[in-house]
Amino acid sequence: QVQLVESGGGLVQAGGSLRLSCVISGSRFSAALVGWYRQPPGKQREFVATITSTGTTNYADSAKGRFTISGHNALNPVYLQIDSLKPEDTAVYYCNAVGLRLGSLKDYWGQGTQVTVSS
Repeated sequence: QVQLVESGGGLVQAGGSLRLSCVISGSRFSAALVGWYRQPPGKQREFVATITSTGTTNYADSAKGRFTISGHNALNPVYLQIDSLKPEDTAVYYCNAVGLRLGSLKDYWGQGTQVTVSS
């Protein structure tokens, strides 16, 4: 089995920073792409950023400038640094990993970590 666990969320004031972590557990899984997504209260889940095993990063327009995705050791763990937090960043942040397990392409989701930004 493969499990993704997000951590690092919390309650912060506007202007603060957080670093979220995504840890992948599983002895026979190699991630090719890891992404961060978020779901604000009352809204649908939205794309934030991705990183590939070759180091290519992509960001949502809303994330450019204040968000930084990074990964080490075959994208495990993967981090999401958020600076200058705004109240509109309040959301549950989810990690998603796509990769190979025993030669087959698989897709896994974590259960999310809550980020709450107060004004």
